[in-house]
Amino acid sequence: MENIIVAIRTYFEAGGDVLWLIAAATFVMWLVIFERFLFLLTEHKKDVAQVLVYWNSRRERQSWMAEAISERLISEVNSNLNANMAMIKTLISLLPLLGLLGTVTGMIQVFEAMNHTGGNARSMAAGVSAATIPTMSGMVATLSGVFANTFLMSRISDEQEYIKDNLSTDY
Repeated sequence: MENIIVAIRTYFEAGGDVLWLIAAATFVMWLVIFERFLFLLTEHKKDVAQVLVYWNSRRERQSWMAEAISERLISEVNSNLNANMAMIKTLISLLPLLGLLGTVTGMIQVFEAMNHTGGNARSMAAGVSAATIPTMSGMVATLSGVFANTFLMSRISDEQEYIKDNLSTDY
């Protein structure tokens, strides 16, 4: 366990300060992704059950009023389904930019090392690490978020179709 902690600390030291921002943004992204998964598995099922019980208990489902009620119920369910999805997409977009910021700050370190040592390869190596590690980390975090977001959006789309099909008016 101690070796893992040392390896992580060494990785963060080599990646520079921007790596901490990438780690924090990735943590928040995955926290929100897990919240959405839990919502789909628990609260959403309760919401759908309540809406279907209400809708099926209505005697009249043919009027303009019934259609308006159906649209309102569908809208409420869809709103709950899409909550926090914009935050996930924003973080997915932000992570590569933070990686790019790490690249720029790492290259600045390389240029500073070249200025102070006249191009000594050893002194420039730390800056190259600080330039490449955040870029890679930002991309890996982004890809993991893209896969999770794609899966979530597919599930949300399926749930939206399900509720729409089950709240149709009787024409």
